[in-house]
Amino acid sequence: MVGKIKAAAAARHDPDFMIIARTDARAVEDFDRAVERAGEYLAAGADAIFPEALQTAEEFRDFAKEIDRPLLANMTECGKSPLLSFQQLEDFGYRMVIFPQSAFRISMRASEKFFEALKKTGTQSDWLDKMQTRQELYDLLDYDPNAGSWGRD
Repeated sequence: MVGKIKAAAAARHDPDFMIIARTDARAVEDFDRAVERAGEYLAAGADAIFPEALQTAEEFRDFAKEIDRPLLANMTECGKSPLLSFQQLEDFGYRMVIFPQSAFRISMRASEKFFEALKKTGTQSDWLDKMQTRQELYDLLDYDPNAGSWGRD
């Protein structure tokens, strides 16, 4: 991994391109090894660290105390880490948080309920008030269907 990070850092041409190195050492070794690896990745040229599978709020806090660089927290619902709030993570020193499957899991649960109802009733009529309208989609995407293209000036 150190070699890959060195290569990525050497190939970087845009100073705004951030290299975030992920360490999974906590899940397969221990907390101390995750901290060690993070240090090695920073020395190799990483700009930020993504410590995967920290197992307690205290580990998130302690990792941030050990690594004084930008940190990314992964708040996935089915992982090993506890679900912490933005405020907790910010208080510990994390500046990036991802929720990689949350919206997908919510939408899939809603889709499951919709398809069950559709199968039972044979129509989507009872679901219209729960649907996003075409205009709401356009507003979300900042899309003007009369502009003729997706490009904007």
